[in-house]
Amino acid sequence: MSHTAIDRLVTLFSKLPGIGKKSAGRITYHILDSSPALAQALAKELTGLHQAIKRCSVCGGFTETDPCFICSDPDRDKSIICIIESAQDMRIIEEGHEFKGVYHVLGGLIAPLEGVSPANLSIDKLISRLQSGTVKELILALNPTVEGDTTALYLQKTLKDYPVEITRLASGMPVGGNIEYTDKLTLSRSFRGRVKI
Repeated sequence: MSHTAIDRLVTLFSKLPGIGKKSAGRITYHILDSSPALAQALAKELTGLHQAIKRCSVCGGFTETDPCFICSDPDRDKSIICIIESAQDMRIIEEGHEFKGVYHVLGGLIAPLEGVSPANLSIDKLISRLQSGTVKELILALNPTVEGDTTALYLQKTLKDYPVEITRLASGMPVGGNIEYTDKLTLSRSFRGRVKI
């Protein structure tokens, strides 16, 4: 059975997180109903995405300039590092306008069943940042899941000899929840209510 260009595009869109076959179909038909300029602009941006965007050498977030605009901002409090699972979490936290420190992207969470160990995460780079002696607090902004808790516990044990306070997001974040789906108010309350661990 041959697949049409529409079928192929629907299949590609449905591989994206949160996009099922129906949503993929709606996106595809929207692009077809729109001006060809939309499809051309999308194609151009997607084609150049990996050339234009790279990882920040300091925090590990995605950026067009290195270091990223957050790490290079003199108004950010470099003594507070918010540890997050993925670069996407940084964007979501920034939308809340509550956090004024800097970030560190782990690149995942410890998940032995999925083959993700501490060696797969950006923990050595975090330790290098702590060795500067300027960091006073680490905020663990990790999802309250088994993997998030495991990672938080591992970091707490690994970093216990450094003169840094380790806190974790508190009230408002539901157990089993996900930062990606948390509203701005709940996220703001979580930052304000963080507790020492």
